[in-house]
Amino acid sequence: MAPILNIEDHPRLEAYLKSTGRVGIDEPLSFQDLAGGVSNRTVLVRRPTGEAWVVKQALPKLRVPVDWFSSPERVHREALGLRWLARMAPPGALPPFVFEDHEFHLLVMEAVPQPHENWKSVLLQGRIDSGHVEQFARLIGTIHRMLPHSREEIACAFDDRTFFESLRLEPYYHFTASRLPEASHFLRCLAADTLTCRWTLVHGDYSPKNILLHRGRLILLDHEVIHFGDGGFDLGFSLTHFLSKAHHLAEQRQHFAEAARRYWTTYRLTLGNVAAPDDLERRAVRHTLGCLLARVAGRSTLEYLGEHERTRQREVVLGLLPSPPETVDDLLYRFLERL
Repeated sequence: MAPILNIEDHPRLEAYLKSTGRVGIDEPLSFQDLAGGVSNRTVLVRRPTGEAWVVKQALPKLRVPVDWFSSPERVHREALGLRWLARMAPPGALPPFVFEDHEFHLLVMEAVPQPHENWKSVLLQGRIDSGHVEQFARLIGTIHRMLPHSREEIACAFDDRTFFESLRLEPYYHFTASRLPEASHFLRCLAADTLTCRWTLVHGDYSPKNILLHRGRLILLDHEVIHFGDGGFDLGFSLTHFLSKAHHLAEQRQHFAEAARRYWTTYRLTLGNVAAPDDLERRAVRHTLGCLLARVAGRSTLEYLGEHERTRQREVVLGLLPSPPETVDDLLYRFLERL
């Protein structure tokens, strides 16, 4: 039987790094478990040179109240995504890749230097900076625009959507559909339609939670569900965070609405004349509606929304489904008006 390595067991992690020659045998190291996502163990390793690494190890069972399983091999999809995105995204928008280990399902990258803040935490404090919103839009717009001469290579490298299906479509759309019969048809059709649309590289976890702010720059993390598919999912997934925070922080509601509009407008300008689907805005709106429901009734709910807020968000979105908005502006107006 292969040996087991739990990177949260710091002495064993230190022994692994030294025995594999990743660090010097006599090099003193310090370790710190990092909080964050539900799908990985994450440890910060500091070296005496001042260099710091983040070590990620994918979990086979995610840390959520309901059963949610996914192969730990997805960390290697993240490693592939990190290497490709470094070629596509603006300079400095991703932490540099260090190495991966297929035996223990590890990914190691350089740590984002201090001081930095998590953008989700910043937004929940009501600190909305239009420059950050525009960076957020330009980053995903640049990724969706891709490298024109590499489109076929990218489509081949990221053809497998297994992790996207197990970590996004099933827990967000199918599971929510099983809990909300009145939304079941909409969500199951949305999931099926998502799999038929393939036009760009999709991050699949494009959220403020996965953005660190360092010296005014946004740095993108967590690429384990990256694939070639429907870019509208990234837009709906990210717009959901602006709208859910507008719901949660009533005094900042109009500021978050303006941030969402700015995000969409800047994204479209960044995307330019790339061959996106003619119905991209409609797809973005439907993915937003689907994710707004999923984040209050799916396997991964937004922890900052209270029970009353979850109930209200569910009611508002269900009220929109019989005649869904067709544009982002209409979505913003109708969602916020009903709140």
